[in-house]
Amino acid sequence: MYTVGLQSAADAFLLSSLQVQVFLALCILFVLLVFGLDSNKVDNGSQSPVFLPGSHLLAIAPFFQKRFEFLNDGFRKTGQALFQFNMLRDTVIVVSGEAGRKAFFTNRAFDLTEGFKVLSGAIPVVKGVTSDLQTRRVALIHKRLSASQRQEHLAQRIKPILDDCRRLMEAWEPTGTFDPFENIYELLFQTTVRSLASEDIANDAALVRRLKHLYDILDNGTTPATVLLPWLPAPSMLKKLWATKEIYGIVSRAVDNRVQSGEHRNDTLQMLVDAKDERLVMIGFIMGLLVAGARATGTAASWLITFLGNNAEWKVKATQEVDRLLAIYPPQNKTMSLSEQLSAIPLEAWEAETSILDAVIHETLRIAQPHTAMRRNLGPDTFIDSKLVPSGAYIVYPFSDVHLNPDIYPDPWKFDPSRGEAKVPFGYLGWGGGKTVCLGQRLARLELKLVTSMMLLGFRYSTVGVNGDLLDSPPRPNWNDALLCRPEKGSCFLHYEKFTPTL
Repeated sequence: MYTVGLQSAADAFLLSSLQVQVFLALCILFVLLVFGLDSNKVDNGSQSPVFLPGSHLLAIAPFFQKRFEFLNDGFRKTGQALFQFNMLRDTVIVVSGEAGRKAFFTNRAFDLTEGFKVLSGAIPVVKGVTSDLQTRRVALIHKRLSASQRQEHLAQRIKPILDDCRRLMEAWEPTGTFDPFENIYELLFQTTVRSLASEDIANDAALVRRLKHLYDILDNGTTPATVLLPWLPAPSMLKKLWATKEIYGIVSRAVDNRVQSGEHRNDTLQMLVDAKDERLVMIGFIMGLLVAGARATGTAASWLITFLGNNAEWKVKATQEVDRLLAIYPPQNKTMSLSEQLSAIPLEAWEAETSILDAVIHETLRIAQPHTAMRRNLGPDTFIDSKLVPSGAYIVYPFSDVHLNPDIYPDPWKFDPSRGEAKVPFGYLGWGGGKTVCLGQRLARLELKLVTSMMLLGFRYSTVGVNGDLLDSPPRPNWNDALLCRPEKGSCFLHYEKFTPTL
């Protein structure tokens, strides 16, 4: 993994003897691509999961480019519920089925952090800040994330989130068409910065756009080479290094300015400052959680609003539910804007009195979160479905194994919030499962409900195709897009008309 500790790290890297590095790297890469690592296979007979044919880098590149197809193809080729492949000198075991699912989510030796940081490659890597963290720092970041969602702190986020929605939505034309996977995602990125970073950053629209652009570079720059060969100075790696350096600079300046100024603000950064956390903990908290929160919640919001735009029945139900909340908690002044009216609804009501929105979110996460959970077995050796999972091996479990399983969810691609609970263990993983559930789900649920309510009550809108015609069915989420799950670009849009003059 590449590391960034100081601002000068990237400059030093770029000024090094690049020609020699490139030549040596390409020689090594040629050997790996041509000869692969088949000789490294260790066969423990019937105890080992079957190997996926072809373990050279070209054969496993689709794991990073088209993961959904790669894993499905692996199960098809091997005909087994578990199979394995080599990733350079590491063993990766893919599991499925009820036995695999239960073992994966309950084994305490299967470590998420170790699995994710090697197999994902899509987080900004700063040594001691977002990677190679001491256990106590990881635990402290988790503790602070929990604190940021306590009742009082979370209740205070409602108005700022809705104010952000109003400001961005008012910039839209009175009527028009946009790509929800651009506009809605941008909106959720803003609200996530507001909720998990600082007012200083969130209030600077240009700086938020800059941050989003830099995180987009990290997403688009995640290639097989950047994950498997992080020492290879390819253009995508250099871009990721530069983007990480820039993100680090933005966040560290915000932290340093707050600490040095002594100014008090009502935001999450202030909570970290008041707790007297280490500088690296504060920077790591913001850098890591911004990307995790924005990706997952932004993707869910984009799909949720897209699905409702194509489903009149559930759009009406959700709209009526929010109208009912406004009737129960009426505004003090009838001339208040929509965002002000929604701000008057207490957190308790948003969480306990919105069963329709909960059902819509639940179904959206089932269909449109293409996660592959990643772990590493920190030991000892163990067995899943009578197959050996050695200490040190990486284990992955594709959520499609349960969420798109027609035996568990009939017609699995259909958006149907009326579905009952799955009757199998770990039958729903929208917020994770077992000992690893989404620690930020309380904030994510609130963001999704607030943004959706602004869309439902502030606009008339429908999901349309490239020609502006209503779609007979919503687009299908692209599970090969492992980070954002976006459909084919240009395949769907939202046509809208502002419903109220005062958002």
